[in-house]
Amino acid sequence: MRCSACDAPAIVDQPYRGRHSCAAHLTASVDERFRRAMHRQLPRFSGGTVAVALSGGKDSAVALRLTHRYFQRRPTVRVVAISVDEGIAGYRSATLDAARALTASLGVPHRVVRAAEELGTTTDAHAVSDAAPPCSYCGVWRRQLLNRAARTEGADALVLGFNLDDLAQTVLMNLVRGDLDRVARMAPHRVRQAGLVPRVAPLADVPEREVYLYARASGIPFDHSECPHAGRALRNRFREIVWDLEEAQPGTRQSLLRTHDRLVDLMQQEGDAGAPQRCRACGEPASSDLCRACEYLQVAPNPSLAPEAP
Repeated sequence: MRCSACDAPAIVDQPYRGRHSCAAHLTASVDERFRRAMHRQLPRFSGGTVAVALSGGKDSAVALRLTHRYFQRRPTVRVVAISVDEGIAGYRSATLDAARALTASLGVPHRVVRAAEELGTTTDAHAVSDAAPPCSYCGVWRRQLLNRAARTEGADALVLGFNLDDLAQTVLMNLVRGDLDRVARMAPHRVRQAGLVPRVAPLADVPEREVYLYARASGIPFDHSECPHAGRALRNRFREIVWDLEEAQPGTRQSLLRTHDRLVDLMQQEGDAGAPQRCRACGEPASSDLCRACEYLQVAPNPSLAPEAP
């Protein structure tokens, strides 16, 4: 199989574009899609702080590398990486090592926020006493800790490593639930909301497989292990559904994102952008009187039951 743009061997098939790409043309394409997304989601940004959520996996690693490159000629822009240690034994330590290696190579300040210190519990400790899938509360806590840390850093925007697959799955999950409020609150954020650092998703147009290949072709350090709790996530079912739909009808993922954009347009026209309230317990942005993070914290696990981190 040869590249559609040159005679070099192709490394990826792109049915939604009707073409194949070699390593050079794939990396150039990802670079361009990232640049266009930043122009669209963070227009006329001339100075300030941009935080990047860095888990140490492929998506966030590519997001940091490209964000650093995008702003490196603008001395008025400071880029900082933020990692969250949720307290997951045998997993998070390796991803943090990869994150440290990348930030050190780029010369980017790196801040690690630990759930045990900020919340008084960890994902592993909570999983012992709660029957709910750990991904449900782990994701909520991680988002809140990222927002707090980004706000503390004085960030004007928080870059997330969400790729096209991630966002398409999230749109479908919210539509299946009939939860239009969550549709409106999805990244990338169009409207600044009190207490919430605006989130941008500059990899929104790049499929997960292409992000992985980009990271490999560019020599970006990342950890590719899977969280031990991931098998219980409801998202796995939607991931398979989106894959099946995309195989049957290439371009399905892009169509789901266009559906999201159109719904947000309509909701904004009606004056309903899903703006959050403030949690009565912690004061963080919330969609109701008590935020989800605090709701989950009301289930008090015994930290001594959790496995020790290595």
